[in-house]
Amino acid sequence: MIDSDKTRAWHSGDVRQHYTTKDCILYALGLGAGADPLDPRQLRFVYEKELAALPTMAAVLASPGSWMRERAELGIDFLKLVHGEQAVTLHAPLPPSAALVGRSRVTRLVDKGEGKGAVMHVEKVLTDEATGERLATCEQVLFLRGNGGFPPGATSDAPAPAPAAVPDAAPDLSVTLATLPNAAVLYRLSGDLNPLHIDPGVATRSGFPRPILHGLATWGMAGLAAVQHFCDGDPARLTGLRARLSSPVFPGETLAFDFWDLGAGELALRARVPAREVVVLSHGRVTLRS
Repeated sequence: MIDSDKTRAWHSGDVRQHYTTKDCILYALGLGAGADPLDPRQLRFVYEKELAALPTMAAVLASPGSWMRERAELGIDFLKLVHGEQAVTLHAPLPPSAALVGRSRVTRLVDKGEGKGAVMHVEKVLTDEATGERLATCEQVLFLRGNGGFPPGATSDAPAPAPAAVPDAAPDLSVTLATLPNAAVLYRLSGDLNPLHIDPGVATRSGFPRPILHGLATWGMAGLAAVQHFCDGDPARLTGLRARLSSPVFPGETLAFDFWDLGAGELALRARVPAREVVVLSHGRVTLRS
């Protein structure tokens, strides 16, 4: 059973990471950037000449690792944990290489009731180690399917406001991006080495016909699409991205990213696999700097 008080009090301390231009390029390749090597909007993310970092890379930098599995005293059922939502707010553009400090903490823990699971929000703040400048704030929303029904007297936070759905209208723009058959093999090298994304046997035992793509890769592709089609290829203009990770993607599938222009630098976002008629990202919002 989860110890809600200890879990709510958890924080990582300082997690330091020095990433290089090679790491920056590898992350972009994992999202499919550079698929058209003649497209200058893609080359700037995979070529060291005038290299720019994709803002969604903040989600994988200076992270605290599998702390929910390693801290057994918290009582989190790691095998029934699902990554439900991901968000990032950029306070300054990510450099193509830097030494960062990440500080993570639990900000909200909600008991949905016995047999209904719990919801945990984890915030990570990234700062430049040399200057102390805050670069990004990331948030994970995790569904703890095996941890609902806190004991009497345990603390449960109020639920967060429900994210807004996309408009009930045709999107203003749909962007189609194909994933490579080896997309998960590439993307895992940016930090998530879960065998579910590369080992067919593990995938089968987990109920999937084959390895699935990382949810953060699908989410990152949405950011790439927004940068290319709404920011004139300038990643510094994307200041925020949030979406619910609704369904898994299989490497090799083609995705359709639907955008609605809400005005005032805000877009609504949804991602689909048209071939399976499945929504894989929902309740998405993108914020842009003019």
